[in-house]
Amino acid sequence: MKWFACELHTHTLHSDGSQTLGELAAGAANLGFDAIALTDHNTMSGLSGKEEIEQRYGLRIIPGMEWTTFYGHIVTIGLSAFADWRQANRDGIDVGIENVHRLGGIAGLAHPFRIGSPACTGCFWEYEIGNWSAVDYIEVWSGTFPSIQTNNRRAFDLWTHKLNEGYRIAATSGRDWHAQGETDDPISVTYLGIEDNAVAGNGDSTALSLHEETLIQALREGRASVTIGPLLTLTLEAGDALYAIGSTVPTVVERREAAEDPVRANLTLDFSVRTDSGRYRSRSAD
Repeated sequence: MKWFACELHTHTLHSDGSQTLGELAAGAANLGFDAIALTDHNTMSGLSGKEEIEQRYGLRIIPGMEWTTFYGHIVTIGLSAFADWRQANRDGIDVGIENVHRLGGIAGLAHPFRIGSPACTGCFWEYEIGNWSAVDYIEVWSGTFPSIQTNNRRAFDLWTHKLNEGYRIAATSGRDWHAQGETDDPISVTYLGIEDNAVAGNGDSTALSLHEETLIQALREGRASVTIGPLLTLTLEAGDALYAIGSTVPTVVERREAAEDPVRANLTLDFSVRTDSGRYRSRSAD
């Protein structure tokens, strides 16, 4: 499996950002990202010219949109068309998520515990979700140096709680990137795992060899690893089977093995990733 470094929450001057798509792509490429999702607030107009910009900077740009409402923000990516966010009310967000799925996209909670109104309208999550199985991911880390922020710890706890309830929900990070600048804060990365047979057969393993749907499917299936340092990957060995991140591991009964048979966890740290971007330190900020 090959892992691609992604930034899944960005903005341009088509909403409240102060950067063009080209400036955003240049900054992302400088930081060693393979792909970004453009998620402007309630619009997809900023994607104009994305194919040319992808080729210029050698990274994939995934179409998306951040639903920005009074009751919460939802980052949607992979949409084939505009999904109308205005119809979602406080207790009917499930219908909105269904519409995103109908258009081929996925939907995740953005910074669900960030301070809300009046400081940031709708930034705090207040929607009543009836079907958590429809939620594709939760942005557990938001902003720069996300690991020390209290609101991110609450988001991580929510994600963990839902996992313990049996829901298959991926975890992501999102810088909520609005402008170019300088920072000494660590920058988080969401790595998406792509099966070897999904990479172009000509030996090209760059992000431009992948269709954007391949990256979206990886997140849909939970093949994601979030870090502010080296790439951390995990596999589990159970009997003769090997399970990677995003896999469903059957119970002992389902595997028809004795209860005392061990399950071995293999953790791998890769310090070689993004070496051209200053060893995980950014010179570009919000």
